[in-house]
Amino acid sequence: MAQQEDHFKKVISHAKEYGYIFGSSEIYDGLSAVYDYGQNGAELKKNIRDYWWKSMVQMNENIVGLDASIFMHPTTWKASGHVEAFNDPLIDNKDSKKRYRADVLIEDYAEKINQKAEKEIAKAKKRFGESFDEAEFVSTNPRVLRYREEQDTILKRMARSLEAEDLADVKALIEELGIADPDTGSKNWTDVRQFNLMFGTKLGASAETATDLYLRPETAQGIFVNFLNVQKSGRMKIPFGIAQTGKAFRNEIVARQFIFRMREFEQMEMQFFVRPGEELKWYEHWKETRLNWHLSLGLGKENYRFHDHEKLAHYANAAADIEFNFPFGFKELEGIHSRTDFDLKAHEEHSGKKLQFFDPELNENYVPYVVETSIGLDRMFLAVFSQSLEEEELENGSTRTVLKLPAILAPVKAAILPLVKKDGLPEVARKIIDDLKWDFNVTYDEKDAVGRRYRRQDAAGTPFCITVDHDTLEDDSVTIRDRDTMEQKRVKISELNTILHDKIDFKNWMKS
Repeated sequence: MAQQEDHFKKVISHAKEYGYIFGSSEIYDGLSAVYDYGQNGAELKKNIRDYWWKSMVQMNENIVGLDASIFMHPTTWKASGHVEAFNDPLIDNKDSKKRYRADVLIEDYAEKINQKAEKEIAKAKKRFGESFDEAEFVSTNPRVLRYREEQDTILKRMARSLEAEDLADVKALIEELGIADPDTGSKNWTDVRQFNLMFGTKLGASAETATDLYLRPETAQGIFVNFLNVQKSGRMKIPFGIAQTGKAFRNEIVARQFIFRMREFEQMEMQFFVRPGEELKWYEHWKETRLNWHLSLGLGKENYRFHDHEKLAHYANAAADIEFNFPFGFKELEGIHSRTDFDLKAHEEHSGKKLQFFDPELNENYVPYVVETSIGLDRMFLAVFSQSLEEEELENGSTRTVLKLPAILAPVKAAILPLVKKDGLPEVARKIIDDLKWDFNVTYDEKDAVGRRYRRQDAAGTPFCITVDHDTLEDDSVTIRDRDTMEQKRVKISELNTILHDKIDFKNWMKS
């Protein structure tokens, strides 16, 4: 755990040092759990968003995009259940005066038990080497079985209590497990109570006539209220999907773990409308499809796992999370939910408008069922960034800090380096930039010795360095260096565009 915490601190400081993430309004001592994306962060975030959009919308002819507004008619949130039920269980520590989400305290405790099981598995893997059968070990080892059973019992009890709104039992569970304030170790807790997460605001010229509004706590409702607009104007046939990315806002009780849980964040969601009765088939399809999308980035299959929900939301008949191994353990990265027809029916009821589809094959009208895929863009950023940051020991005994971002997501694709600042080399480097910048985000770097520039670009996450030297003036060739392997090879200037396309183009990336 100490090693993980140490890595997490490095992630946070590296993100600031290399222009990825800054605290919001830092010169005024910042704002809790609000962050700004710097020059490299804005590019990485945009590239993740584009990679999702191309995979979700461009590659599927039955999925289209939408960009709904942040403000919505207030009745939207009554229909969706957010006014009544968008709550988190809140608990205060009487000694430290700190506030926590009760369910998160319990989940963190259960994850520590899981880490013990993982440690046993890792030790056995080391002991038995290639002959190790993990599945058999997990199903027969008494310690692992005990840890897993203990974890399962805790999470199931919490789910039942939250489902039944038995907040007294949630507190009892915290006390029975001996869960302490993570900062002070105090176990002196208040009762658990519910806290609504929506930010309220006003619309209107004067306080007397203003309408009460909310900043949207999720992007999905913008899709549901536009279901018929999109279906009719796009002449969409079921099954079809509507995708969108955008900001959402939640007044989180405990916003923490850097950009993992923020009060202002961005979602990438797709709602897939299907025939009633076919939703669980599509639910399985989207579970598999979304996991494959994550694996396409090469961050390591072992860093992902499915977590099926014990406690289902009132609108769902199946739900699972894709969890990622963040520097603080496995946590939710993406949710796949079978939402039934709850949302469209609720909006029908509150609006008095029919939100149905006429299915010519069945010759009937029905309210479609919905399968949702929902991923936090900021969480995806953190997953990619934290997994890519490495300290590498080199053959000569020195170390280098390298940010091995997937090349397709890297903010800057190549740095062009003149070996020296004279003899016409900067001019050739500038010409290369003028040619490449039409297709790629590239940068120019002439300060310091070329070795130091390589290290700087490695730490910034730039996949390729292109060095212009004196031989370039004779043979129109340059040295291209790979960030991950540090291999260098001589290529013609005229080939650079093709080489970068082969490595970074979306089509080539997905096919390989």
